[in-house]
Amino acid sequence: MIPSIIARLMDPGTPFRIAGGATDLATVKDAPPQTPAVYVFAGSDRSDKDESIGRKVRQRSTVDISIIIVTSNLAGTHNAAAADDLEELKAFVRGRALGFVPAGALDPLQHVEGELQQAVGGTVWFEDVFTTTRYVKENP
Repeated sequence: MIPSIIARLMDPGTPFRIAGGATDLATVKDAPPQTPAVYVFAGSDRSDKDESIGRKVRQRSTVDISIIIVTSNLAGTHNAAAADDLEELKAFVRGRALGFVPAGALDPLQHVEGELQQAVGGTVWFEDVFTTTRYVKENP
């Protein structure tokens, strides 16, 4: 699921210089090596009760996908230039993610919420959360 979302965000014409998943994000301390950057990972799963009778367990699970946008622009003061860049990046991410059905998902991505995570030293971090569903099932 996550690789297909990253691939969609990195299609030709993307504004992002680098992309990665949760492990890539975990290696970033203050700022990524290049910006703008985008990181995608599954933030949470919530599963419904199994409704099957006499079959193997299969549950519908709602998955929240976090997309972290990181941008830097040291040309402005008080992070204003980076904030302007952020609006364009948010529009790009939302335009590519909304309605997209990632590999392994049942439903298209829908936007849940977005929140500024931090803005320090000309670098702005923003998290957009999308949701979709998939089935989790018992293995033989």
